[in-house]
This record gives sequence, structure tokens and C-alpha cells, in this order.
Amino acid sequence: MLLWLLLLILAPGRDQSGVTPKAFLLLNPPWSTNYEDDSVTLTCRDSLSPAQGDVTWYHDEHLLNKKSEKIQIDKPGYYQCKTQRSSPSDPVRVDFLPDNLILQAPHLVFEGDTVVLRCQGKEKASETIFYKNDKRITGSYKSNLTLYSVSKDEGKYHCTASRKTGWGITKTETSKHLVIPVQELFSLPVLTASPSQPIEGSPVILKCETRLPPQRSYIELQFCFFRDDKALGSGWSRSPELKLPAVWSEDSGSYWCQAETVTYHVRKRSLRSQIHVQRVPVSDVNLEIQPPEGQLIEGGNLLLICSVAKGTGPVTFSWYKEGTVRSLGTKTQRSLSAELQILRVKERDAGRYYCAADNIHGPILSRLIRVTVRIPASRPVLTLRAPRTQAVVGDVVKLYCETQRGSPPILYRFYHENVNLGSSSVPSRRAFFKLSLTAEHSGNYSCDADNGLGVQRSDRVTLHVTIPVSQPVFTINPAGAQAMLGDVLELRCEAQSGSPPIRYWFYYKNVTLGNSSAPFGGGASFNLTLLAEHSGNFSCGADNGLGVQRSEMVILNLAGPSSNKITLITEVVIGGLLSLLGFAGTAGLVGYFRSQRNSGELPTTQTPSYSPREFNKPSMISNTDPEEPTYSEPPDEMELQPVYSNVDPGDSNLVYSQILSIPHTKENSANSPRSHWEDKEPIVIYSELKKAHPDDSTGLAIDQDTDFEDAAENYENVPCTSSALDH
Repeated sequence: MLLWLLLLILAPGRDQSGVTPKAFLLLNPPWSTNYEDDSVTLTCRDSLSPAQGDVTWYHDEHLLNKKSEKIQIDKPGYYQCKTQRSSPSDPVRVDFLPDNLILQAPHLVFEGDTVVLRCQGKEKASETIFYKNDKRITGSYKSNLTLYSVSKDEGKYHCTASRKTGWGITKTETSKHLVIPVQELFSLPVLTASPSQPIEGSPVILKCETRLPPQRSYIELQFCFFRDDKALGSGWSRSPELKLPAVWSEDSGSYWCQAETVTYHVRKRSLRSQIHVQRVPVSDVNLEIQPPEGQLIEGGNLLLICSVAKGTGPVTFSWYKEGTVRSLGTKTQRSLSAELQILRVKERDAGRYYCAADNIHGPILSRLIRVTVRIPASRPVLTLRAPRTQAVVGDVVKLYCETQRGSPPILYRFYHENVNLGSSSVPSRRAFFKLSLTAEHSGNYSCDADNGLGVQRSDRVTLHVTIPVSQPVFTINPAGAQAMLGDVLELRCEAQSGSPPIRYWFYYKNVTLGNSSAPFGGGASFNLTLLAEHSGNFSCGADNGLGVQRSEMVILNLAGPSSNKITLITEVVIGGLLSLLGFAGTAGLVGYFRSQRNSGELPTTQTPSYSPREFNKPSMISNTDPEEPTYSEPPDEMELQPVYSNVDPGDSNLVYSQILSIPHTKENSANSPRSHWEDKEPIVIYSELKKAHPDDSTGLAIDQDTDFEDAAENYENVPCTSSALDH
């Protein structure tokens, strides 16, 4: 009892809620029922015990003239008190009975308390029986009954006591009914949330508020919080508060709490409270791109970062490319930003991008951001285009450098044997360079393409520049010596320049004696066994596929018919020498061949033949020529004109060969005696030659036969004009 009173004295005072606490009464002895000749001491207490100042007392709601903290009473009734710092206490019923048997219980009983009931008689009883709601619950010789963990609905109790009189008669006495006033140990808990209407992402503090009476403030309570029947936190805790670090819209729901004593097993549950978590709509949606400028190289990675300045709860981020309906990706997370990475971007990934953010209030779009994908230049292809199949000195060749892929502008460089010829930066995938060929331009060519993402070099292309043969020099060896009939002379023909292989032709009076090839350049020789009819002019020709070049003629004269020696006389024959030949004898022959050809009796073949050319030193031409577009196609190849070869008129002993061809030019037209030559074909002069006898066993005859056959395969007759016939 003393310990209990001490705990009451040390109990905390003012209610933290700000409500003025009630005063309460303490009884000594603590029984609410007493005998009529007993007295009870009442003590008035408040939360700041001991009471300070005057105390006001009431008996059956009547004010008593007593001001002290303690008073002594002996009259039954309801008693109350009030201190200067408290509200009036609950009324306490105290009875003083004249009965012989009374049932006593403490006047102050709380839920969960262990209560001792005393059945007291003025005389000692042999048996005591206790009843609850008029039902016997126990009986023994003991006059006390212990009730454990009482509740507020304990009911009505009474007891009986039996004893034997001196006459052997058992006398039984019954007490009055007693209702045990069980008070609430702690109030029904109330759940509060701070703030009551939280915003998503903000913390919330839940409180389970209840109050122990000052008389039981020493009792320990534990608490548990729930949302929709699911325990929150770690479960039961001694703290009446639970802090939620952040709440979201899905955390909205029904919340409640429970409070219970740690040892008394008294549990109470609060009412449910609805907590609605408010969501802040997203705003200021922004798209950021890495690399920052949106300049990517094909094959790199693109990072799209979508962010919002405001917005709570799970935010759904979506990314889009302009012109497409389907999103590139979607992420839902509780954050103000999200990322999407596009791996190994390609050319088709270039364009404008944007993102959207939504947290159930509707999507908000960002502004458009342009992404540029730069493509490294692919390996270029070098193409050389010449005006003819075989590149010749003086030709203009175009070097085309072209890439299949690459972001413009592209810088092209052209190389000859790794020496830079020139460069060109164009906004396309093709460029060209013009080059006027010289003999030194043979070799390997290449080009490279560079758009700032790496240099790409083409494969090498080899160009062979063909040099036309120069006019050959014809010599006879031995030169200037006396030669006997039957001697063997060496006819030597050599061109000082020209790309090999070179074929040399040897002529006697424009009749082919034979030919010889120089596969590696230089000159060639032909051995001739002298006969009596070999007095006359000799010459040679050189050809490397670009046209025959004829040497100057060399005249070989015999000393006389009786002489065994011949005299070699060499002189330069000017260009008009052949015009001295008789035209009268040949005109009819030419007319004959023309009529035969027109009638279809004379077969012809067409093979290429080239005329001598004059060469100047070539120069390089850049691709800046305004008349030549950068991407123009190369000019068509040179169209070759047909000529006609030596013909056989049918007589097995005769053959005709061209000995003079006068092209139709302005000069010869001006000097011509006949003005209608301006519209005619070139003049061609033919000469009649005898074939060597088939049974001639000399080397010359064999060579001549062979030469005639070769000539028929390589040269074509040039049709003579009517002007030539008339002449």
C-alpha cells in the first residue's frame, strides 16, 4: 500500500494535451464499504501531487466547509474534491453499514487489476461462500476471494458466512450486493497523422494517443500501427509514434493503431482514420541528350535523360522520336528523372526526339531536341577514265574518287606514287581530278576521303601511259660501201621514242619486204640479199598501236648493168616526191578496184590504223574547270575511222599497194586545180607490183611472200575518189 501511494505521488502531473486533469480521491482504508462505527480518511490529489492551495470538498454535491488536502468522514454518500490546478474528481461512493456481514472491495479498481474481495463479519464464520451475479463461484473457510485481471463488466458480488451457535444450530448471514467500480485503465487510443493530408514524397508521423490515469501512470504500454489490416514498421513498439519517411499515393488508405499493457494484457484499438496522400502533378519536363550537342558518330551510344522540376509519386517517363507513334521506351519510378540509352546508333536514328512524363494527372511533353548522326567516310573507290582504251601522252584523264557512305563535307585527296596531286572538299560522296598525261604519269594512283572522322585510303590503280613512236631512222649497213650482187645488206629501222612493243616494217618501193618486233623497245633489222632489180628507194615504218610512223626514204642505185658493184646513194626525199610518179597508169587501175568494190567482187577488211601525231608537253588540270561538272561522266572514247588494205585483183602474179595518200585538207584544197575536191574523199595512189616467182628459192622471195600476207591482215584499202581517177 505504501508503495502504491508513493507511485501516485511521483506520477506526472499536467496532461500534455492541454486539458485540465481531474483530481482523484484516495481512501484509507481503501474499502468502499465499512461498518457504521468506522471512519475513513480521504485525500485529494491532482497530477502535480501534492495539491497546492485550498482544496474544495463536496458531499452528495454539497460543498463542505473544509479546505485541507485530507479530511476524515464517517457518513455514507458520494464524495468529490477539486484543487486549484484540476477539475473535480469523479464521485466516490463510501458506505457505512450497520450489518453484521459486509463484502468489501477497493474503491479504486482499474482494468486488469488483481482485486481482493473480503467477506467481513462481526463474528468469525466457519464457511464463507462468494457469489457473482447470484451464482456461487467458490466456497471455503477463507474470507477472501482474489479476482485476476478484472474487466469493466465484472457484475455484482455478495457473500454468505455460516457459523454454529451454542445450541448446535448453523446460522448463515448474507452481505449486501456489491458492484465493483472498475475504471478504464487507459482511454481508447486515437490515431493522428501529421500532416493530416500529406503530399507524396513527404514524411508522415503517426501517433497513437491514449492516457493512463495518474494512479496507474507507472504501467508500460506498447503500440502497433496498421494500414488496411497490415502492420506497419517493425510491429509492436514502446513508442506511441511511428515515422513514415515518405508516403505515396498508393499509401492512401485506412489507418488505425492498437495500445496494450506490457504485463496486464489490456488491449484497446483506435477507430479507423482515412489518410489521403496528395499527389503533385509533374511540371517543367525537360529532355537532355548526351553527348550534349547531339553530335554522334555512327556506332556510338545515345543517352536520353528525361527530368521534371516537380512531381510526386511514381512518374512514368516515355521517350519518342518525331514522326513515330510507338515509344522508344518507358520507365516508371519514384524519381524526378529517368534515362534511356540507345546502343550503337545508325544513320536512321538521326532526327528530333522528345520525352513525356506522367503521374496520373496526364502526360506533359518536353521540347524537341535534334540528334545528328555523323557517318565516317567509307573506303573510297578510285576510277580512272580516259578518252580511249589505251592512255596516250597528251590525253586528259579524269580521276574519280567515290565513297559509298559518309557524312559531308568530305575532303578528297589524289595521289600519284604517294605524291599529292591535289585535293577537293565537296558536299557529296564523289569528286574528280583532271590530269593531262605525260610520259612520267605512268604508275600507281590512289585517293583518300576524310570527313573529320578518320581518313580512308582507296586501293591503288595502275596507269600505263603509252608514248607514240617517233619518226624512225632508216639506215642501210654497210653504209657507203661497194656491194656485190648477192651481198646481204642489213636494213636497220629505229625509233628514238615510243612505248614498247614496237613493230617495224621494211619497204622497197612501198612494197613490204618484211617486219620485225622489238618487244622491249629499240630498233630492229632486216637482212636483204641484193638482186639486180633492187635499185630504188627503201624506207621503214614503226608502229606501237598508235599509228604508223614512216621514215625518210633512202635510194639505192646500181652503178650500171655491166658492173658487178653497186653504188649506195642516200638522200632525204621530201614529202612531195611521190607526186612525181605517173598518175596516168595508176588511175585506170584505181578505177578498176573501185568498180570491183562497188560491185561487191572485191573483199575488204577493216582494221585500225593511226596517223602520226604531234605531241606537246602535257600539263595537269585541276577539277575546278567551270565547264566540267564535278560529277560529269567521262567523254566517249575516240571513234576510229576505217581504211582499206592491200588487195589482190585476181591476177595471181599481181598485187597493188598504196604508195601515196593525200588527205583532204584546206591547204591541199586551196592548191588543187579542181575546186570540187572540197567535197571529195582523200586522194589515194596505187602501184602495180609483181609477185615473186613461186619457185624462186632466194630468201628475199620468201620474205616478200610472208610480208605480203602480213600486210593483207593489218592494213585496209583506202577507197580512191573520183578526183583521183580523173587525175
